[in-house]
Amino acid sequence: MVSHQIFIGALAKRAGVNTTTIRYYETIGLLPQTQRGENRYRLYSKETVELLQFIAKAKGLGFTLSEIKEIIEIRQMGRDPCIYVQTLLQHKIADLDQRLTDLLTLRKRLKRLLGGWKVRSKALSSNMAICPHVEQVKFRTDSS
Repeated sequence: MVSHQIFIGALAKRAGVNTTTIRYYETIGLLPQTQRGENRYRLYSKETVELLQFIAKAKGLGFTLSEIKEIIEIRQMGRDPCIYVQTLLQHKIADLDQRLTDLLTLRKRLKRLLGGWKVRSKALSSNMAICPHVEQVKFRTDSS
């Protein structure tokens, strides 16, 4: 074995992932297909460790595997992917802002429902299908 080649177990340990993840990334094309030694074991280069570390960091920032694959492909074509990454980040921030707004709206609704629980318990009809507290909720079109 050439010294710069690494077996899958050692690669997994160095990159902080499991071997199943490495095989999956190969299957979906996120990692290049590997060479195999005479014993048919997969052999990886040290660059694969760096690539796996990049993937882990990108996932930690909320990038999907599909987005990560596009970023890697842009780099492999010899182009700088940073403008693309910047655009993705802007979209992710906008999406998070909307999700936060939606979650705060939901939180208000839940608190309002829970706040009137005891008061409504006696007044609600017990002939509702499942839980009268949920069934009586009316959604407003505003975000209150």
